Amino acid sequence: MGMFNWADHDLFLNNTGTQWFEAGLVLGIGWLLGKLISWLGSTLLLKVTARTKSTTDDELIATLRKPLVTLVSLLSLVASYQRLTTPEGLDRWMTRFFHVSIALAMTWAVVRVVDTLLGALRRSRVERGDDHQAAQFIPAVRSSIKVLIWGLGAVVALNNAGYDVGALLAGIGIGGLALAMAAKDTLANIFGGVTVFTDKPFRVGDRIRLSGYDGTVEEVGLRSTRIRTLEGPMLVVPNIKFTDSILENVSQEPSRRVRHELGLVYDTSKEKMQEAIAILGAIVREHREDLEVEHVAYFNAFKDSSLNIVFVYHIRNGKALFDVQTKIHLEVLSRFRSAGLEFAYPTQVQIGVDGGK
Repeated sequence: MGMFNWADHDLFLNNTGTQWFEAGLVLGIGWLLGKLISWLGSTLLLKVTARTKSTTDDELIATLRKPLVTLVSLLSLVASYQRLTTPEGLDRWMTRFFHVSIALAMTWAVVRVVDTLLGALRRSRVERGDDHQAAQFIPAVRSSIKVLIWGLGAVVALNNAGYDVGALLAGIGIGGLALAMAAKDTLANIFGGVTVFTDKPFRVGDRIRLSGYDGTVEEVGLRSTRIRTLEGPMLVVPNIKFTDSILENVSQEPSRRVRHELGLVYDTSKEKMQEAIAILGAIVREHREDLEVEHVAYFNAFKDSSLNIVFVYHIRNGKALFDVQTKIHLEVLSRFRSAGLEFAYPTQVQIGVDGGK
């Protein structure tokens, strides 16, 4: 009786011992290779990248470690499976499974790389403090890009698995059209957000006026922008409003023009009128840290109940508008009273844009 040769006889599922040994050997080598990549990524490569000034390379290595190990494991499983003889039906389904799995693993790696790079970009902008609006906008773009990449990865995976992706997309076309119609306002706001990001009509921290509202921009999102109004409440503005409305950026004005009409009683003498005009000029010169030197003060009209003086001055850019106005108003009130200059009723105040007088 001859010795049984296990290597040349079927042992299990129509595969010889040699086939099972080769399949197990390939799978074991793949497992060891995955462990090696994991060890290199967690120790040796991190020590090398730790010597660089940037932390982005460290993050990339940590981010790619798991996707690469998964991809190597899948490839070793494919190579191991190819050493075996399997029924045609099972082989067809396993081939599809491998194609889908490898495509998704590669998509996972790409998503992680893009996500890490965008996170590093946002962090660098925040640290430099040179573009707060872009830093606010990046998370929204980051999420959208991740969804887009995963969508493309799913399409590639289905195509590799043998499915007719074109027919599938055509089949859901009507449903997609209905969904797009339902979400048209959201899409319009997203495009409005892209416009705000690219055109930069304002930045986070700017004071703007829009549709009768006045406030400071606190956050710019993909769909809406949050504005803290001067009265205190938070205003959430859909981004589409910035594309179809006139917006005034107060913070970007070179200076803020303030125009007063001061009415003095008819008993005021010529000398007192001249003194009033001189006082207004002196106030502007004494507050050069807040005001531009250029100003206007003149006797312009005989009103029904007052002798009218026009007073125009310009608040320097970057100064607190209301604080400066209050300071100047109190100074005018104090000096006019000390000089015996009496206001008539009523007195009008207008605040306009720099340029007119």
